[in-house]
Amino acid sequence: MREIQRTLVLVKPDGLQRGFVGEIISRFERKGFKIVALKMTRIPQDLAVQHYAAHVDKPFFAGLVEFITSGPVVALVLEGDGVVHAVREVMGDTNPLQSRPGTIRGDLAVAIGRNIVHGSDSAESAEQEIKLFFGADEIIAWSRNIDPWVIES
Repeated sequence: MREIQRTLVLVKPDGLQRGFVGEIISRFERKGFKIVALKMTRIPQDLAVQHYAAHVDKPFFAGLVEFITSGPVVALVLEGDGVVHAVREVMGDTNPLQSRPGTIRGDLAVAIGRNIVHGSDSAESAEQEIKLFFGADEIIAWSRNIDPWVIES
């Protein structure tokens, strides 16, 4: 059964610095996901703290906040059938050294603290994260002519 979802993806500062934005977006588009929102931004400290609130008591929390605010990111909302889980599969394991070849992290990253890309870990997280980074007026519902070739009805 089809489950059209939306999820947040962030190309982190290391992904921008290393020139991977186009490749990362292309991988998601080739998979069949539709971009419904996209922007380049700098994440302010307070937004970073909100975004990583689930990790506030963990020893790596300060490093997460420091890194995600260290430079610009590209934020996008992807839409598709089962997109939350599928995006995480395309990204690969959080630890790039444990990621399979062919995944974004498996091919492009080598360190857990510089793993290039973030994707929501659940439908509930996706809904919350999308609201943190995008206003309702920034998300564009649109139809693609290729959708019948990508998504079964």
